[in-house]
Amino acid sequence: MRHRVSGSKLGRTTSHRIAMTRNMAASVIEHERIITTLPKAKAIKPFVEKLVTLAKEPSQHNRRRAFAKLRNKEATAKLFDVLGPRFADRPGGYCRVVKLAKRRLGDAGERAILEFVERTPAEMAASDEA
Repeated sequence: MRHRVSGSKLGRTTSHRIAMTRNMAASVIEHERIITTLPKAKAIKPFVEKLVTLAKEPSQHNRRRAFAKLRNKEATAKLFDVLGPRFADRPGGYCRVVKLAKRRLGDAGERAILEFVERTPAEMAASDEA
């Protein structure tokens, strides 16, 4: 029985799951929108939202805490320079998961978009071109 067991293993070992979470979180921060499977998006959303909450108060301590979780200098810099100020007045709910109708080719896994709720018009135009 799985009584009160939180988190999904996603069919991976612990080290693989941690590495995947860090890489996908860095991709979400860098691109502000990624397409992945639904279970992965649901697993990564709280991880990214906690990082954005840290970035809302730009202290050296919070920057180091975020880097310890992400292990990516560029993503940490963007998190504190761009995303923290953007969501400074928002109390929470920085990401959204949007389900896609078309399933993944191969294993027919459900796909979803994980994106930030507030985006600038320039970023929206850049993501639409890509």
